[in-house]
Amino acid sequence: MQNKQNPQSKVLVVGLGASGFWTARWLAGQGADVIVTEMRRESELDSEILRELLELGVVLEVGGHKKETFLNADTIVLSPGVPHDMALIKSASEKGIPVVGELELASRFIDTPIIAVTGTNGKTTVTTFLGRMLENAGFNVFVGGNIGTPLMAHVVGDEKADYIVLEVSSFQLDTINTFSPYISIILNISPDHLDRYPDYEAYTQSKLRLYENQGHGQHLILNHDDQRLSSVRPSSGVSLLFYGSKKGEGLNAFLEDGKISASLNGSTKQSFSLDAFALPGSHNQENLLGAVLAGMALGIDAAVIQKTVNQFKGLPHRLEYVGEIKGVLFYNDSKATNVDAAVRAVTSFDRPLILIAGGRHKGADYAPLVTASCGRVKGAVFLGEARGLLAQSFRDEIPFSVAEKMEEAVSKAFTMASKGDAVLLAPACSSFDMFSDYPHRGRVFREAVEGLIHG
Repeated sequence: MQNKQNPQSKVLVVGLGASGFWTARWLAGQGADVIVTEMRRESELDSEILRELLELGVVLEVGGHKKETFLNADTIVLSPGVPHDMALIKSASEKGIPVVGELELASRFIDTPIIAVTGTNGKTTVTTFLGRMLENAGFNVFVGGNIGTPLMAHVVGDEKADYIVLEVSSFQLDTINTFSPYISIILNISPDHLDRYPDYEAYTQSKLRLYENQGHGQHLILNHDDQRLSSVRPSSGVSLLFYGSKKGEGLNAFLEDGKISASLNGSTKQSFSLDAFALPGSHNQENLLGAVLAGMALGIDAAVIQKTVNQFKGLPHRLEYVGEIKGVLFYNDSKATNVDAAVRAVTSFDRPLILIAGGRHKGADYAPLVTASCGRVKGAVFLGEARGLLAQSFRDEIPFSVAEKMEEAVSKAFTMASKGDAVLLAPACSSFDMFSDYPHRGRVFREAVEGLIHG
């Protein structure tokens, strides 16, 4: 690691999640005067985190933001969960105070090659797969970003990585300036976070910022099946690699006869078997195309790529098999936090489904989920704040019920199911109305299913 600049003397860190904590900790260690501002009250925060920051000399302002704190800062660092267009940020920007995100700040102090993955759906799975592939190739790898461990944690730590693999969200991309990955991968773009962005185009533009600083010798990998991505052309010198589900002109990777056929620009074609690939659904195979191209661009041996394909078993809360009761299978896809992800989950199955959906509405239209469900979903149970909207969308199309709690939803879904059916949790909504996050929602679903199994 090599420091490329010194932090400003008075730095305001906005938000005290994981990103805010690691940023404040690093800045304090660099001798900056650090203030952390957080909307949550002290009683809602981890006391150990507060104690550690106070011992480092960090000033904590909790329970709300103060305008004078924003306007008196030399630099403002935003956590991903903080909207970059909030009024206080706009006021500070108008005064000429630099505003950066944690990802941008951390990247300025890293020389290690970065592979960055974004997309509306599938980015966590692809990020994890790439990390495993690099580890299988014998490299030391830091895997993080939006996947859980902030990049700033790597800056703070002593461990040396050969490569960094990052899941990158649109929120993180909103606040980049110089961030420039060695390899950028955009898997897909579909409507999401419309509660945070004014429209779909604004959300799309945030995703496309991933490659805006790339240049000669770097790689951009895109899903050609995605209409918006198929028209992308990066700046001169960037190696553009396209993949798609079917063989077509200009594609570097595609699916053919149960295999992946892939080649870099001007290189010999290689073939990878999918016989042992454990993840269900065509979307997982399509996302794998992008990961394989990244491996080839990194020069990883074909045998190592194939070994990773064979061994990779996926992640919790992503089409995760939970159990079986009297011939009814239960699957947890709590990570399906938007409509497109729920559609992909529903279309992954070749058996009748009982769908459990609902949570906090994110602004998207549920019509695509209704269309995908017709002929596949024989019944549904809706819960959470969006249950009324979902019920209205599904009315006259598919029989449904509503539930107040997850345990009730699982019980009602099981009652609707017959032997050979599957009960699928694919919420199409965020979890924050009833749960702390999507893993919490998935755990409660699993516990409810286990309760039926052992009850």
